Amino acid sequence: MSAEAITPVFVRLKLSLLRNGLRQSGGRKAAYITSAVFALLFAALQLIGLIALRGHAHAESVVVLAVAVLALGWAVMPLFFPGGDETLDPTRLVMLPLRPRPLMRALLTSSLVGIGPLFTLCLLVGSVVAVARGGAAFAVGAVAVVLALLVCVALARAVAAANVRLLTSRKGRDLAVLSGLVIAIGAQVVNFGAQRIGASGLGELDPAAGVLQWVPPASAIGAVHAVGEGSYGVALAQLALSAGALVALLAMWSRHLTRLMTSPDGSTLPSAESAARERTSTGLGRLLPPSRTGTVMERSLRYVWRDPKTKTAWVTSLAIGLIVPVFNAWQGTGSVYFACFAAGMLGIQMYNQFGQDTSAFWMVAMTISSTRDAYVELRARAYALLLITLPYATLVTVLTTAMLGDWRRLPEALGLSFALLGAMLATGAWTSARFPYSIPQEGYKNVAPGQTGLAWISIFGGMMAAALLCAPVIALTIWLNVSADGDDWTWLLLPAGTAYGAALATAGLKLAAPRTARRLPEILTAVSKG
Repeated sequence: MSAEAITPVFVRLKLSLLRNGLRQSGGRKAAYITSAVFALLFAALQLIGLIALRGHAHAESVVVLAVAVLALGWAVMPLFFPGGDETLDPTRLVMLPLRPRPLMRALLTSSLVGIGPLFTLCLLVGSVVAVARGGAAFAVGAVAVVLALLVCVALARAVAAANVRLLTSRKGRDLAVLSGLVIAIGAQVVNFGAQRIGASGLGELDPAAGVLQWVPPASAIGAVHAVGEGSYGVALAQLALSAGALVALLAMWSRHLTRLMTSPDGSTLPSAESAARERTSTGLGRLLPPSRTGTVMERSLRYVWRDPKTKTAWVTSLAIGLIVPVFNAWQGTGSVYFACFAAGMLGIQMYNQFGQDTSAFWMVAMTISSTRDAYVELRARAYALLLITLPYATLVTVLTTAMLGDWRRLPEALGLSFALLGAMLATGAWTSARFPYSIPQEGYKNVAPGQTGLAWISIFGGMMAAALLCAPVIALTIWLNVSADGDDWTWLLLPAGTAYGAALATAGLKLAAPRTARRLPEILTAVSKG
């Protein structure tokens, strides 16, 4: 079948997928329409802003960087959101008698339908208007817009085709948990960059733009500016780079598409040797105590590594717990006390311990017949969390202190972190027994419908209680810092904070154990609703 014959079919298929997706539920329709309105409004405002930038001395740097970031977004979108577009998976078409080249043209054309391509088109048009000077520049700009748009779409398609076996597997879908890490890092990078630009002006962007103007598809926009400056040779070279990138991406896409359509999928079938090795290897279990404590710790750590929702929460907490103190220290506006953010973010993982088990909690409940059993269960879960949190909080505190050069405050910062961690373990264990809620396994929701109030009480109520429990250590820290000879005794805050945190954690576990043993049926009902 020719490309001319199947291209309209694929365009109608894309429109049908969008239309049928909106028919699934009113909530999905409302979410899609709301996101579309906001995206189009942002695109319109962005277009106006870029047009207003016309004539500015650093307009080229702004638009080149914007296009480069946009292309990066197109590249990572299939990796972080593999389910965002059903047409990104060409393996669904393997049973149809379609040749690769006509299929590529049809898929490329259908990829131009949607909010993403429209948003990209607005940004590219605004970029051309911002830097074009003269009729020749606008003529080259028309070519540059088409070329850059095709490069972005082809980039997304090539990345998706190269990784589709991974993305459609169970482990591959877990790659989406990195989106939390990327968003957290990206937000801090943008914040840091905005502060630098606000202090020094747009000239700070010139060095980076000077490099990126030779990287497709930003090079196509750089060609528009070069034509306006009369540098026709430079413009030709930059357009040639973008055209060459498009050809290379199409070739890579074609190669992977042909392989996908003609070869069997064995990516999810482990070899007999590796399967046998996995069965015989105990791995982490060898390092843990041979008792119920070790078994529960291993189960908790396996959840962190294998369960997508649990992994997402941990990755996000690890990223933000490091980024906030380190980026503030990097900017020279931080404090060693910001390192407590790491302990606080990971301490949140102690909340709703049984909800993380979902309906599988009934297997755990069958092993709890006394307060002692409940205490050992909760204590082992706390140990598993401490196995990661203690070295991590220490590392973040030492790194923050090193960046600030304030080594005198390292003991008190560590003492506060350990006290906060102990308080959050205590309140997390108690709220897990008192306010359990279900975490849906499908979709992006972290709370089952009707249990939002429980989640708020559990997390935010527990965090406020933990802050109050840390008041004695905070008061001691303040007193030693304002006292005339207190600097000589601040080192005591490390052992004092550590002992106080350990005492709080132990007391919290002992208080939560009898409540857990008594409320097993209610907990099981609450965590199984999702």
